[in-house]
Amino acid sequence: MNNMDSSSISIYSEIGKLKSVLLHCPGEEIENIVPDYLRRLLFDEIAYLKQARKEHNEFAQILRNEDVEVFYLTDLMAEVLEEPQVRQEFLMEFMEEGRATTQGLKEALLELFTPYSPSELIRKCIAGVRKEELKHIKAKSLGDMVKNPYPFYLDPIPNLYFQRDPFASIGRGISLNVMANTTRNRETLFAKYIFNYHPKFKGVKRWYNRDKTHSIEGGDILVLSSRVLAIGISDRTDPVAIERLANNLLGSEESFEVILAFDIPKARAYMHLDTVFTMVDYDKFSIYGEIEEPLDVYSITRGKNKEIKIIYEHESLSSILKRHLNLSAVNLIRCGNGDRIASSREQWSDGSNTLAISPGKVVCYDRNYVTNEALRKNNIEVIEFQSYELSRGRGGPRCMSMPLIREY
Repeated sequence: MNNMDSSSISIYSEIGKLKSVLLHCPGEEIENIVPDYLRRLLFDEIAYLKQARKEHNEFAQILRNEDVEVFYLTDLMAEVLEEPQVRQEFLMEFMEEGRATTQGLKEALLELFTPYSPSELIRKCIAGVRKEELKHIKAKSLGDMVKNPYPFYLDPIPNLYFQRDPFASIGRGISLNVMANTTRNRETLFAKYIFNYHPKFKGVKRWYNRDKTHSIEGGDILVLSSRVLAIGISDRTDPVAIERLANNLLGSEESFEVILAFDIPKARAYMHLDTVFTMVDYDKFSIYGEIEEPLDVYSITRGKNKEIKIIYEHESLSSILKRHLNLSAVNLIRCGNGDRIASSREQWSDGSNTLAISPGKVVCYDRNYVTNEALRKNNIEVIEFQSYELSRGRGGPRCMSMPLIREY
């Protein structure tokens, strides 16, 4: 089936021809990462912005060369913020969620932001506000008076170039996510305002919303077919959130019939399902072999009485995928070609995190050469790009992209 209508969101596949995608090119927020606060900002290393931007631009150009329409988060938000009332609403909510809540600080920040154009404003909100940028704060509360050595009034948002996580495109709707870490929750605000106010995207259905209590992140959500979703129960995604999303999605008019919940190890190294498992063709998947043995899979469907039905799947992963995707065979292509040392090293730099731009054609980091060669030996076309700096953020090509429309 070929889906080529005017819908702004249409995702029924992980591998269908990619037509449009949302990206964020790293900006000044990367240069506001300092060693003392790496953990707070969820980074393991310091990245070099100039090289990171070069690599990201190469990634975007690869997509354009494949006739993919590339949208940038900052451009969409700048268009949203052209409306003064929306700009004011956004800033008040952004400061509140950024914990800039004292009256004196809020007034000083609004004064700082006043001369900024919409484009300058959104980039500044992402970059963060350093202490030295606000020379005079009228002390109107205890919080304004107390000295604090922390160098920011508003934290930078360096994880934003991983556009996969704040929301997830599913069918004709989205899951507007709740992030597991407070430091990333402001990222979902941008999606909220785009889907509330941007003329191209407003009114899209939501299968989950950011006002919920349990976390779910886009890196854990894979649309395997127009019938089947896979969602990781991970370090970042709670089973309660999966069940609530399932209840909304499976009760809608969408074609989805089953959600496979993959219970993966809860560890930084296995952050999301897509860091250990991605789809690269109709019957082929890239996988980090270490998750296969401890992996538990649960199928979620709607019973005859329309209540959620959950079953523990006792078969092997290959058998589960064959049955639910109606395949005669499944080829699991191991990260690092199954070599214990190579797979561990390349999984750390997202060897299994592929972005399919069409069936059997994927974009990968060049550094994961063992895995990439294994993919090629299994008749997968691999397009590589440099990854010296982008990989320091612990995410790959799939992590950095949010597909908006795919053919299926």
